[in-house]
Formats: sequence, C-alpha cells, structure tokens
Amino acid sequence: MLTAVLLVKSTRAGLTSLGLFFFYVTGLSEFYTVTGEWDFVAIVRVREHEELADVVTQRLTKLDGIERTQTMVAFQQFSAHDLEAMFGLGLEDRQA
Repeated sequence: MLTAVLLVKSTRAGLTSLGLFFFYVTGLSEFYTVTGEWDFVAIVRVREHEELADVVTQRLTKLDGIERTQTMVAFQQFSAHDLEAMFGLGLEDRQA
C-alpha cells in the first residue's frame, strides 16, 4: 500500500465546491479543509506508484478549482500508539 499526503491550493470558487468533488475521486481516502497556505489536505492510498500518478495528474486535473498541488509520498507509517511509545522513551524513569 502506498500512502501520500496531497496539499491542495484552490481558487476562490473552488473553496466551496472541491470538498464535494474530492469524495468522488478514486484513491482519495480522506480529505480535510485546513487553515494556512493550503486549503485542503488529502490522503491518497493506492497500491502502485502508477495509480498515484493517475490520481494526481489525471483525476485531479479534471476538477475545476484547483490552483496547485504538492504531493508528499510517505515512507513509514506510525500509529498514535507508536508515536506515544517513541516520544515517551525515558519518561517512565522520571515518574518513579
């Protein structure tokens, strides 16, 4: 499974319509409106790099309202439990 984080900057008109259109894009498993420089963050989950390329260069380009995107491919995945264990190293010694 290949996971990528996709940042999307929309046009002003796209702010109100893109969220609904993202729902119909195969490969987008989650999407969020966010504050800051980017307007949307989407999580792409596909099996192959070719499918990721198809999502970004074929499916999303057909949507009106996208100004630009930035794609970041994930190397590793950590669950909340993994992160708690990773950042809590050594803290158990201090609590005694």
